[in-house]
Amino acid sequence: MKTRQNQFIDYLKLERGLSERTRDAYRRDLDQLALEMERLEISDPARLTEHSIRGLVARLHRQGLGSKSLQRLLSAIRSFYRWQMKEGLADRDPAASVRAPKAARKLPLTLDADMVTRLLEIEDDSPIAIRDKAIMELFYSSGLRLSELAQLQWQQLDFASGLVTVTGKGNKTRMVPLGSYAADALLEWRKQRAAFAGFENPHVFVSNRGTPISPRTIQARMKHWARHQGIPQKVYPHLLRHSFASHMLESSGDLRAVQELLGHADISTTQVYTHLDFQHLARVYDKAHPRARKK
Repeated sequence: MKTRQNQFIDYLKLERGLSERTRDAYRRDLDQLALEMERLEISDPARLTEHSIRGLVARLHRQGLGSKSLQRLLSAIRSFYRWQMKEGLADRDPAASVRAPKAARKLPLTLDADMVTRLLEIEDDSPIAIRDKAIMELFYSSGLRLSELAQLQWQQLDFASGLVTVTGKGNKTRMVPLGSYAADALLEWRKQRAAFAGFENPHVFVSNRGTPISPRTIQARMKHWARHQGIPQKVYPHLLRHSFASHMLESSGDLRAVQELLGHADISTTQVYTHLDFQHLARVYDKAHPRARKK
């Protein structure tokens, strides 16, 4: 195994031109395969079966190796066997149909409604503060993505109808509500914006140099206001989007509507928000279900 492994690593260097760091990662993963072969008392990698590879993955998973590391391990093994098949050293890839365990899906962080209010109650009437408040009000009001907000133009805002039209991922256009607090903040910012840029520049949010505001600047300004307003949690654009989604779903229970508002192509992406507030769901159940009430 060791000789064949070294030949494969040489192939990665000479023919594929992979970096030393990448080759070392392949070597470490294949060392795990070599240890499994020793454990099974197999000397030829061609004799390993799909069952052997599944056993290796299961054992390493039990030992605490994460899903991403296991995916990388399987990728290295498949590359190793593809090379062997090309060289006539093996006639199949025993890892071809083996999949790593799925990683646990991380729940998005959110701010509760009181913390959002605290963040947005900015007592500063400087033009930059007025702009920043409008940015954050719009994030929370409409659940926009950072790129959607940074690229927003005045023609996309319909104050009369209370709607914002945005083009999101996959070049898909959607219309989302514009809340009254966000509308008021935007109209106030429009008065101040003239000091920075004329309306020949169609972007809603501009920097103090009159150029379209960058996503990085938006992130930095939100971090600034979180500190200023005494928010103990890290605040960033997607946090307000997550908070918007969580609060909407908690109040309405309408998963499909929240999917549309967020612009998710797949409802499974939206379903992560259904796991955010088990205590709230428990209270609803206790109150509503006839067999949940205590005697």
